[in-house]
Amino acid sequence: MRRWMQLGMLLAALTAASVASADIIDVNGVKRSYTAQLPAKKPAPLVVVLHGKTQRGADMVARTAWPQVAKREGFAVVFPDGLNHAWADARTKAGPALRGPPDGTDDIAFITKLVEKLVANGTADPKRVYVAGISNGGAMAMTLLCARADLFAAGASVVMNLTDETAVTCHPSRPLPMLLMNGTADPLVPYAGGRGSSYFAADGFWSTNETLAFWRKLNGCETDDAAAVDLPDKNPADQSGVTRITSRCPTGHDVVLYRVNHGGHRMPGFSPDARFPRVATGLLGPQNGDIDGAETIWAFFSQFP
Repeated sequence: MRRWMQLGMLLAALTAASVASADIIDVNGVKRSYTAQLPAKKPAPLVVVLHGKTQRGADMVARTAWPQVAKREGFAVVFPDGLNHAWADARTKAGPALRGPPDGTDDIAFITKLVEKLVANGTADPKRVYVAGISNGGAMAMTLLCARADLFAAGASVVMNLTDETAVTCHPSRPLPMLLMNGTADPLVPYAGGRGSSYFAADGFWSTNETLAFWRKLNGCETDDAAAVDLPDKNPADQSGVTRITSRCPTGHDVVLYRVNHGGHRMPGFSPDARFPRVATGLLGPQNGDIDGAETIWAFFSQFP
């Protein structure tokens, strides 16, 4: 019986591994890598998922629910790799002890070319392309929405706020629906703004409230909250909760914030987002288990256009 169980687990692992495939494209003479999971039915919606600093696309495959959600819902998902495990977002000051990508890296060009490739080969529906990122990937997602709003139908940023530098360069060609998901106990990107308590934190972050107000203004929304709803506490052991804050916006210009009360610099999820959860909790704060980040973001994306 045990041998049959082991064989079953091996076959399941091989099947899961065959779902996603690695590939490379040339961007201005630089070889850039990514992993893609494509549905059988095409063209399909496409979600570009951007990892955090020190990570790779493979981490998003292994430690988020994006592959499972994409398979169930029938959309394509792509996990690009940043150079030096980082993204060249609009910030030039991204932390004192963590190396960024090489000088001259053009990640806007990389993601643009990747999206255009998947649209051109019939994989992606050009009207249903979305971008989501966490931490440095969240900053890159906002940078992409600011620079290439024409490519996307909506965006999401997890555990990241704007800075003066990113805000002053943000001039999207059109309003886009935006989801923010930030923790109030984040030691790297403080909810209240400024510099986090972590040694690796950068300074100069706007608060989440200021970041929310910025996107509301861009999207022509009213300044105050439409509603603030505390979501069910499905996992009391995580010692955190989630409040969904909505906005009064024109149709199709939605802006929503998922405030993770007492949550850290983590992607909410029903399974651990790190190989060593206890170590991650010590460095990054607690992970919320009341909502799943990928499930929540896709539920938002799927409304648009």
